[in-house]
Amino acid sequence: MSGTTTAAAPSGRRPPGAGANRWVVLVVLCVSLLLVAVDATVLHVAVPAVTEDLKPGAIELLWIVDIYPLVCASLLILFGTLGDRVGRRRVLLLGYGLFGVASAVAALADTAQVLIIARALLGVGGAMIMPATLSILRQVFPDRRERALAIGIWSAVAAVGAAVGPLLGGFLLEHFWWGSVFLINIPLMLVSLPVGRWLLPESTGERDGPWDVVGALMAAGGLFCLVLGVKRLGGGESPLGSTTLLSLAVGTGLLVAFVRRQRRRTHPLVDLAMFTRPAFSTSVGCIVLAMLALVGLELIAAQYLQLVLGLSPLETGLRLLPLTIAAMAAGLAGSRMLQRFGPRRMVACGFGLTALAVVALTGMGGEDNAPLLLVGFVLLGFGLETTLFGAYESMLSEAPQTQAGGAAAIGETSYQLGAGIGIALLGSVMNAAYAPGLSSVRGVPAADSAAAGHSLGEAYEVADRLGGGQGEALRAAARDSFVHGLHVTLLVSAGLLLLGALAALRLPRRMDCGAPTAPGIPTPRDTPAVPADSVR
Repeated sequence: MSGTTTAAAPSGRRPPGAGANRWVVLVVLCVSLLLVAVDATVLHVAVPAVTEDLKPGAIELLWIVDIYPLVCASLLILFGTLGDRVGRRRVLLLGYGLFGVASAVAALADTAQVLIIARALLGVGGAMIMPATLSILRQVFPDRRERALAIGIWSAVAAVGAAVGPLLGGFLLEHFWWGSVFLINIPLMLVSLPVGRWLLPESTGERDGPWDVVGALMAAGGLFCLVLGVKRLGGGESPLGSTTLLSLAVGTGLLVAFVRRQRRRTHPLVDLAMFTRPAFSTSVGCIVLAMLALVGLELIAAQYLQLVLGLSPLETGLRLLPLTIAAMAAGLAGSRMLQRFGPRRMVACGFGLTALAVVALTGMGGEDNAPLLLVGFVLLGFGLETTLFGAYESMLSEAPQTQAGGAAAIGETSYQLGAGIGIALLGSVMNAAYAPGLSSVRGVPAADSAAAGHSLGEAYEVADRLGGGQGEALRAAARDSFVHGLHVTLLVSAGLLLLGALAALRLPRRMDCGAPTAPGIPTPRDTPAVPADSVR
C-alpha cells in the first residue's frame, strides 16, 4: 500500500494519535532516545580504565572513542529512509535488539579490536533508533500544538541523557569495572523490545518504486568520509594531511553524486524538494550553526574548568549541570513559547540569548568566578535549547509524513555534522590564539615552548618536567594564553550565533497549523486522525 489513508486501524489497536496512548508512546520513544544519548557520552570517563585494562594503541584508543558517533552519523539517512520503506517500528525494534547485543559484546570485550567492533555495532543500532523515534513521534502527534509539546519533552530527555552519561559512568566506575557502563543497556532493551512491539504503531511512507540501495550506500559512505575528515581536523591534524584531505574529498564527492542521483530518480531516497521550502532548509541550517557553536564551547569549557581552575572531573560535571537543567526547562516550555512567539522570533531570540551568554562568559579569567559561570551556563543552556527546539519543530512540521524518517535523519545528521565542524573550527581558532603566547617564554628552551604550544595539558607536562622557576613561568604563560584563546573563541562563537539569528528570520512568523501549503507537503490540519502513512 503506498501512502494511502487507511480507513480504520486494525481491530484491537487504537489509531495512532488517538486517545491517551500517544503519551505512553512518547514515554517509550524517550526511553529509547535516553539510552542512545547516554551511550554517546558514558564512555568518556571510562577511557583511562579501558586504557589500563586493554592497553590499546593511540590509534585504537581514538577509534574506540570516535567509532560510535562516526558510524551513527553516517547511517542515519540510510536507516531513516529504510524505516519509511519497510516500517519505522520494525527498524526501531531491530535497533533495540542490536543495541542490546552490541552492549553485551562491548561489556565483555577482552581486546581493543573487539571493543571497536562492538562500539561500531552500537553506532549501527543508534542510527536505527534515533530517526525512528522522531518519525514515529511525527506520526502519532498529527496536531502541531501537541507535537510541539512532545518534541519539547523529547529534546529535554536528550539533554538529560548527554549530561547523565559522564555522571553515571563515573558512579559505575567507582563501584564496578568499566564494562558496567555498557551492561546497563541490556535490561532496558529487554524491557523496551516487548513494550515497543506492543505499544508502538507501525507505519511506512510511500512505497512506489524500488528503495535506492545504491543511493543509501553513497550517502552512508559520503557521510562517513566527511565526518571522519572533520573529526581529524578537530583532532589537530593539518588540513593538508593526506588522510584528512582524502577523507574530505571522497566524502564531498560521494555526497555531490548522491544529490545528483536523487534529482534524476523518479522515486528518490530523499525528496530534495523539501529543501526548497524556506522553513525546512533554514531549520537545518540553524541546527548546524547551533551545534557548531555549542560543542566546541563545551569542550573548551571543560578544559578551562579542569586545567585552569583545577576542578576534578566530578566537580566539572556539577558546574556544567545548570546548563543541562536550563536546557530541560527550555524544552518543557518550548511548546508554549512556540505558540506565543512563533518559530521566527523563538529561534532568533534563542540565538541572541545564547550569543549574550557567550559574550558574558568572556569575563572568565584565571580565577574562579562561580556566579558568572552559573549565570552564563544557565543562559547558554536555555538559549541553545530554545533554538534547537524551534528549529527541530519547524523542520519536522514542514516535512510530509511519507518522508518523516528521511526528514528526521537529515535533522540528526545536521546535528552530528554541526558538532564535528564545531570542534574542528573552534578548536582551530583556540589553537591559533593560544600558541603564539608560548613562542618565547623567558628561560624556557624553544623546543619546550613549541611542545607547550600544542595544548594546555601538554604545557603542564613540560612545566612539571622543567620544574623550578622555568616550570612556573611556563605554567603561568600557558594559563594566560589559554584564557586569551578562550576569549577569542567565545567571540568567534558569538559571531556565528548572531549569523544564526539572521538566518532564522527566514522562518515563518507564526506557528500556523492550517495555512495552505505546497502540493505534497501536508500541514497537520490537513492530516486526518489516522495519518496518511499506511498503518498496519
